[in-house]
Amino acid sequence: MKILILGIGNILFGDEGIGVHLSNLLKINYAFSGEHSLEILDGGTMAQHLIPIITQYDRVLILDCIDANDAQIGDIYFFDFSAIPNNITWAGSAHEVEMLQTLKMVEMLGDLPPTKILGVKPVIIGSDPTFELSPQILESAKTMEAQILKYLKELGITAHQKNQKDLQEIANLSYKGF
Repeated sequence: MKILILGIGNILFGDEGIGVHLSNLLKINYAFSGEHSLEILDGGTMAQHLIPIITQYDRVLILDCIDANDAQIGDIYFFDFSAIPNNITWAGSAHEVEMLQTLKMVEMLGDLPPTKILGVKPVIIGSDPTFELSPQILESAKTMEAQILKYLKELGITAHQKNQKDLQEIANLSYKGF
C-alpha cells in the first residue's frame, strides 16, 4: 500500500501554513519503517495541480487549517473526507475552498483513495507575511503530531525519532523546502 501525507497551506501567512510546517516536521524529526511505503509532500496551495499525485496513492492524509462553526482557535478535527462533519465550513482561507473542490472533483471521477483530513482552526490569517505561528497553533500541533503518528501506526508504519526540531524553528526555514 502507498500512503501519502500531504501538507497544505501558504507558509507566508503564519498559521495558514500549518499543514506544510507539520509535513516538514515529520520529514525532519522522524524516519519511518513498515510494510507500506510512505511519502510526505508539501502541497502548498497547488490544489488542482495535486490531482495526478493524489490519485497515485492507496491512502491519503491531508494536513491543513480548517474552519468549523463554533470552533475555537486551536480546535483540531480529524475525519474521513467521505464523512465531512456538518459543522466544517472550510472558510478560513482561499486555498481550503480550492482543496475541497479538488478533492470533490477527484471523488466525482472515481479516483479518490480513502482520504482523511487532519485540520486545525487557525488564528485569523492576516495580509502581512510572517513565518510566526500563534501560541494556540503551536500547542495544537503537538496533538496533531501525535494523531498522525497514531494513524500511521494503525496503517502499519512505525515512526523512529531522529531529531527534535521545534515546529517554529522548522516554520522559520520552510521557505527553503525539505
